[in-house]
Amino acid sequence: MIKEFCQEQFVSKGMIADFAIHDKGDGNPHAHILLTLRAMDEHGKWLPKARKVYDLDENGERIRLSSGNWKCHKENTVDWNDQKYAEIWRHSWETITNRYLEAAGRPERVDLRSFERQGIQQIPTVHLGPAAHQMEKRGVETFLGNLNRDIRAVNSLMQSIRSAIRGLQRWIADLNEKKQLLLDALEKAKEPTLSDLLVDYFNLRNEQRSDWSSKAQIKCTARDLAEVMQAVDYLKAHSLNTVEDLNAAIKDLSQTAAPLRKQLKQNENRMRSIAQIKDATAIHAKLKSIHDTFIKMNFKLTKDAYAAQHKEELDTFNKAVRTLMKLNGSTAVDFSALDAEFSALQSSSAELRAQLETLQPDVSALKNIRKYIDMVLNKQQLSAPGGKMPEKESVLKQLEQFQQKKSHHKTTSTTPNREESL
Repeated sequence: MIKEFCQEQFVSKGMIADFAIHDKGDGNPHAHILLTLRAMDEHGKWLPKARKVYDLDENGERIRLSSGNWKCHKENTVDWNDQKYAEIWRHSWETITNRYLEAAGRPERVDLRSFERQGIQQIPTVHLGPAAHQMEKRGVETFLGNLNRDIRAVNSLMQSIRSAIRGLQRWIADLNEKKQLLLDALEKAKEPTLSDLLVDYFNLRNEQRSDWSSKAQIKCTARDLAEVMQAVDYLKAHSLNTVEDLNAAIKDLSQTAAPLRKQLKQNENRMRSIAQIKDATAIHAKLKSIHDTFIKMNFKLTKDAYAAQHKEELDTFNKAVRTLMKLNGSTAVDFSALDAEFSALQSSSAELRAQLETLQPDVSALKNIRKYIDMVLNKQQLSAPGGKMPEKESVLKQLEQFQQKKSHHKTTSTTPNREESL
């Protein structure tokens, strides 16, 4: 796979590719690819990296400078080091890797896009580094390890809320379709309320247990009665009577959760940046003496030998500097300010998580109501010829019988029953 990738993206363009595959058996096999940035002719001779190009005026004539020389500039002979190729190479690697995964019968697929570009609302974890990784393996908690555990917990909570809301939204869309079928059958008859549908659910559950023992029927009927009464109480407490009301409640729940999830993601991203700044600062302090010694050297051979000897340390130092400049704007870090900011972000995230957790009871209640009403509507559809809704006459007759039954119980029964309670 590496050979095919190098041939397609580099060698075919004239580059020389030298690759090495590393696999220590630790679950992180990877490859390093070194490329040439200068072209070579057919005789194996290196060609120049750049060429001199004369600047021309609007008439196509060379421009003479006050010094008497012609104005000119350098142009690279090849564009192999152009930033645009980063995306091209990443896309090519995505394509070839997925092709090999498919050929191997593997379900996994790779994607060159970041979570943000894919529209995935997930906070990435922090790279531990070898020292923290070894400590965590020995069971020693580290700052970065704890941060990653917090991030995973937040991602899990956010995913749970998102999944529940998406499920409710899909259910509402499906429920609207079923409701429309029911309205078409009833025509001008009254639209069933959520409480009516819960009554139907309770009666349906009793019918399903008609061949059970008396003891089992009583036990399960009492349980269903408690569950349905809890659902009815929730509907009353939140003034939810129709499918439209339920739809609005789910929409409000989604709108309440969305800004909380967004702010929580922003907090965790900033906390991850602070952790990276601290990590980079520690590396910068540790390797600064090696870098300073290298900078002070003047003799080229000695400097090159020193650079080769300390290549890993110098590369790590430079990477830390780049991280600090990108995230902090300077290699000088105010730890007091960062610690105060991190503490404030932790408190804010804890409060946001608490707010998200307060939405869970509403999510659970709405999911239960969805389950009850789904059973009723699916039963009505399946009981009709061809799996369709019953004919208009049978639906109206059932509704009329139900209304008469309710009226009869209100006037003659002295013992509270299910219909009266609802």
